Amino acid sequence: MTTTRRTVAFPDGRSLCALGQGTWFMGESATRAAAEIRALQAGIDHGLTLIDTAEMYANGGAEEIVGRAIQGRRDDVFLVSKVLPGNASRRGVARACEASLRRLGVDCIDLYLLHWRGPYPLGETIEAFEALVEQGKIAAWGVSNLDLDEMKEVSALPRGDRAQTDQVLYNLGRRGIEFDLLPWCRERRIPIMAYSPIEQGRLLHDPTLKQIGERHGITPAAAALAWVLRDPGVIAIPKSASREHLKQNLACLDVTLTDQDLAELDQAFPPPKRKLPLEVL
Repeated sequence: MTTTRRTVAFPDGRSLCALGQGTWFMGESATRAAAEIRALQAGIDHGLTLIDTAEMYANGGAEEIVGRAIQGRRDDVFLVSKVLPGNASRRGVARACEASLRRLGVDCIDLYLLHWRGPYPLGETIEAFEALVEQGKIAAWGVSNLDLDEMKEVSALPRGDRAQTDQVLYNLGRRGIEFDLLPWCRERRIPIMAYSPIEQGRLLHDPTLKQIGERHGITPAAAALAWVLRDPGVIAIPKSASREHLKQNLACLDVTLTDQDLAELDQAFPPPKRKLPLEVL
């Protein structure tokens, strides 16, 4: 079952539902594996085709969960995975990608990201990514946890303008990117991919979010997600480890927060008035 959803376009023209599925902390327990697989499959059934994972998550265990969840329906999903910075050399990227492809059980990753900056020059990592594109191992590449100065550095490198996204921590309590990084990416039509959009559940007890959720008949989590998705250039990738959690999150796609809602949230979670260091989890 799929429904029409608000979408976000990448620079290469591919367009996806603005709400995806995260997998951080999946694959860590054999007893939870079946439920995690069912939740991912239910998300796909509801049109949440972007699934984000990484070689770091559970040391590859999350990629294995994703591989099991998408077995027999590869064409229905848009796979995002990430290479650790310690593997981001020319040879290291190639080896890490091959290992991720094996765990995912696929021939190509739709979007492959540098998880965060590490010891290898960004130009070397980009060259490695471009080689994988030429080989058909990945369709495109991007970055994660890079701040504005680093994004400018990427864009100035050969083929650096082919970066498709910057995946960063962004939620009501972590609004620093709104001062400079988000506007810069918006001008270049590079979507931000927001991880931990509900701060791993820590936002859910906020009274303002509860009140706005009640006003719209949704959970505080869905209200927090609706806030993240108010920007047409942002993709949110919350983890939904159960079907019920997924159903609650989906409600964010049918809600448009009012000016009053947004003003109340700005008061509870003030936007940045100056440059702040990029936050990470």
